[in-house]
Amino acid sequence: MTSNVVLNTDFSDLHLVKRGKVRDIYDLNEHLLLVATDRLSAFDVVLPDGIPFKGEVLTAISAFWFSHVEGLIKNHLITTDINAFPDVCKKHRQILERRTMLVKKARPLEVECIVRGYISGSAWKEYKKDGTVCSIKLPPGLKESDKLPEPIFTPSTKAEKGHDINISFEEAIKIVGAETAGIIKDISLTIYNKAAAYALSKGIIIADTKFEFGIFNGEPILIDEVLTPDSSRFWPLKDYAPGRAQESFDKQIVRDYLLTLDWNMDYPGPNLPGEIISRTSLRYKEILEILT
Repeated sequence: MTSNVVLNTDFSDLHLVKRGKVRDIYDLNEHLLLVATDRLSAFDVVLPDGIPFKGEVLTAISAFWFSHVEGLIKNHLITTDINAFPDVCKKHRQILERRTMLVKKARPLEVECIVRGYISGSAWKEYKKDGTVCSIKLPPGLKESDKLPEPIFTPSTKAEKGHDINISFEEAIKIVGAETAGIIKDISLTIYNKAAAYALSKGIIIADTKFEFGIFNGEPILIDEVLTPDSSRFWPLKDYAPGRAQESFDKQIVRDYLLTLDWNMDYPGPNLPGEIISRTSLRYKEILEILT
């Protein structure tokens, strides 16, 4: 892994079509180029400081999981090998290598597919207040970080800026149609169960995760990133104890730090101390080594 921090890319000979919270997306006519930068978003705000190695970790973990679940559903990944990229990309090897996926051009669905196997974060806050998670009634008496009786599907709408909005399955149907909503719900739960079983064998609990799907050749395929520290909560099994928040292999270090600040969780985000950046970078690299 290299140590350069890449916050933004700007290739004059490539067509940038979107700059997301973490990824820069370039249109190569037949395909797309997804560049995972080292940007970090917390509470849906992109922070001014990058996390060393983060983009490389996200790309490596996504590539691993795409391969692991490819028997369940097709995905958009063509290759992460820059030597197989179009020639126009190769002059940018120093930046693109190890942090970039060449992918199929799918039409993204406007619903994010969240699967929760344990109760944590915003779900725990809602449950304490209403006994529900995204309007799904849960059994009484659950503790923070408890494993749910069975994983639940809690979709949300995407937001370019600001916070994504949790929606009901019925609202997801209105957005993508009943057939597609049923397919992405079922496959999200299936992928989660397969991945959670594998991760558990490595001593990792996947508390929750987020999937994205697109339409390619008329059918849903898995796109974007898969089961990364940015889209999932990974907990070490050896330290797991319901009734409290858990240690996480993700950006929880940053979230916890930000909660100590007098910040309204809106732009511009605060700068991070060097120690927080270093610890977060290490956590990302650790989960890559454990899982792969």
